[in-house]
Amino acid sequence: MAEQKIRRRDKFPLIVELEPLFACNLKCEGCGKIQHPAGVLKQRMPVAQAVGAVMESGAPMVSIAGGEPLMHPQIDEIVRQLVAKRKYVFLCTNAMLLRKKMDTFTPSPYFAFAVHIDGLRERHDESVAKEGVFDEAVEAIKEAKRRGFRVTTNSTFFNTDTPQTIIEVLNFLNDDLQVDEMMISPAYAYEKAPDQEHFLGVEQTRELFKKAFSGGNRRRWRLNHSPLFLDFLEGKVDFPCTAWAIPNYSLFGWQRPCYLMSDGYVPTYRELVEDTDWDKYGRGKDPRCANCMAHCGYEPTAVLATMGSLKESLRAMRETVSGNRE
Repeated sequence: MAEQKIRRRDKFPLIVELEPLFACNLKCEGCGKIQHPAGVLKQRMPVAQAVGAVMESGAPMVSIAGGEPLMHPQIDEIVRQLVAKRKYVFLCTNAMLLRKKMDTFTPSPYFAFAVHIDGLRERHDESVAKEGVFDEAVEAIKEAKRRGFRVTTNSTFFNTDTPQTIIEVLNFLNDDLQVDEMMISPAYAYEKAPDQEHFLGVEQTRELFKKAFSGGNRRRWRLNHSPLFLDFLEGKVDFPCTAWAIPNYSLFGWQRPCYLMSDGYVPTYRELVEDTDWDKYGRGKDPRCANCMAHCGYEPTAVLATMGSLKESLRAMRETVSGNRE
């Protein structure tokens, strides 16, 4: 961020959402990526294209998603080249192929598996529409940890969740599996998702997380979020959307304005930043954004606000140290 200020850039990426394929081995109710035509689902992004897009953006971090990235035959090479360039890489996976593919990866402080876990066994398997997925993910996490990999998790919560179901799964991940960090997000009404009935509204989200975070849980859990973003989820603060800070690059190019909405694609990162009317997106501006509190739009705002305040920077450091001690 200091470098961007020196260069006088007001819009820059904190992390790139890289989608080298759309195909997946599951059919999650809240995801619309596999709704693409069969011809698109067969495509795999070349290694040079994937690495080149990240380097073009200049982002220090990469979240590799999809689809299921482990279905890409050269995903290990994409990761290897990005790590060699000192990019922090999070490989998002449902973990169904993780134990089979683990030998092709090498532990590194620049690399982490980010395993998708939406609840305990029954709840998670229901969300991914397949039995046995939770148990396989748990075993894969244990094996990855045993081999020295950093393991984080990503959990999406819906209006069928309660504070207790959130507490139960985060306690399990934090205390029993002892994953390195956890990311959480309220489900966004993704227009192509098969299930359109169970997305959270803004007030539902605030009430849900306010109750889940009570009793010291928030400070105890190793959450991979800034304190201000967690304040945002509870309704203590509000922020504008800064989707430009987490741009999405897929088989179609750079997606406007974020990975959850598609208002067209452009071939270069520069075109994305300079030719997109960012001011027209966000809650209160675009009706599609009315109930969005997803991290892809609002976590960057919280991070920028944190780094712009000595008080909030010190608070973030304190809470990180407190969580790691637990």
